[in-house]
Amino acid sequence: MFRIISGKWKAKKIAAPKNFEVRPTTDFAKEALFSILENRYDMQSISVLDLFAGIGSITLEFASRGCQNITSVEMNPKHTAFINSTASELDMALQINVQRGDVFDWLKKFRNKKSFEIVFSDAPFEMEEKKYHELISLVLNNKYLKENGVLIVEHQSRMKFDHPNLTDTRKYGNVSFSFFEPNKEDNQEL
Repeated sequence: MFRIISGKWKAKKIAAPKNFEVRPTTDFAKEALFSILENRYDMQSISVLDLFAGIGSITLEFASRGCQNITSVEMNPKHTAFINSTASELDMALQINVQRGDVFDWLKKFRNKKSFEIVFSDAPFEMEEKKYHELISLVLNNKYLKENGVLIVEHQSRMKFDHPNLTDTRKYGNVSFSFFEPNKEDNQEL
């Protein structure tokens, strides 16, 4: 169970089927994250890429706040169906494009095709640290971020990133968000 914190569907509770193994971002952490993002971006005019979308907690939060262009990538077909049906039920289907697939394969397949203001990743907490670094490289080195964009990686607080593009890490209990800026134009790799 999670709830949408703000926007058109503020306080709407979303109940996932009991057999779903998910770990939605806590309300406390989500509220803090969106406070940061709303101070930086106009939600109605940005595009968002939600990686490891799970059952759509972050995707639906962006949509509720008026974001019109959200791409959600999730491998589990039950989860993608749940996001699609929930989006449809809440009149958000035109705002959300759900893509079923492995995040790493998806990022490799769609390199340099579309850029986003916000790329959010909530990978499984048990993912190896080297896979986090691969994910960060795939996003930063393949023009997934617009010039004013940000990559946000949700991870266990005990994990610390050492990366030249890391601008900030915010800790909320055992969950942290690390913020990465795009590569500068002159050193982008293909």
